[in-house]
Amino acid sequence: MRLQDKVVIVTGSCTGIGKAIARRCVAEGARVVVHGLERELGEAVVAELGSDRAVLHIEEITAENAPQHLVDLALASFGRLDAIVNNAAMVPSSTIETTDLNLFRQVLDVNTLAPFALIKAALTHLQERRGCVLNIGSVNAWSGEPCLMAYSISKGALLTMTRNLGDSLHRAYGIRVNQINPGWILTEREIERKREQGMPDDWYTSLPAELSPAGRLLMPTEMAAAAVYWLADESGPISGQVVDLEQFPFIGRNLPKN
Repeated sequence: MRLQDKVVIVTGSCTGIGKAIARRCVAEGARVVVHGLERELGEAVVAELGSDRAVLHIEEITAENAPQHLVDLALASFGRLDAIVNNAAMVPSSTIETTDLNLFRQVLDVNTLAPFALIKAALTHLQERRGCVLNIGSVNAWSGEPCLMAYSISKGALLTMTRNLGDSLHRAYGIRVNQINPGWILTEREIERKREQGMPDDWYTSLPAELSPAGRLLMPTEMAAAAVYWLADESGPISGQVVDLEQFPFIGRNLPKN
């Protein structure tokens, strides 16, 4: 049990990557605060994990007191807080032509400022446990897809925050801060997005080799397996690191020539 008795807040864990991380945390001996906006889905996750191992909080992550509510719930339910996984994210289609400042601010609020606010709210309690933070970013932080402009920029800012806090919090508080940048993951939301774009339900079974050399997309369970290392004591003193999880080199990749 690599996370035995640890208490972990996982934002955006009613579905997708967050749900997979919450499941894996409990399988490794942790107790989790499940968070999201979909009450019915969240209740199903808690029922699956067990009410002695998981508790649910439904609230928009950008609400003024949401970070404190999550911290308070972890302490009231389990008596301690060892780790935070900042996974909740907003992923709208967005180009310079279609992005106004209101949308841009919304994306930054959810993807960058909310993680900062949760870390700040949990600081004292994480210090007590010499705990850690794992931010879930995106390979798009390095440059981004043209149709994911605001999202890509928000994840780039998250990456810089991870580097910054990974140094300063480790030195001052003993809190490690690291980040995983996933590539293309087959989540429920990704299937829905592609359906909304008019693609067939089985679109992910016939992807071109330049986009998926393995012949398939990454799965949320594979992300969750990687997350455990950064949440566990076995990652030791490592802090301020950003790891890309994609099936090809995102930077300097050699695409096939036409």
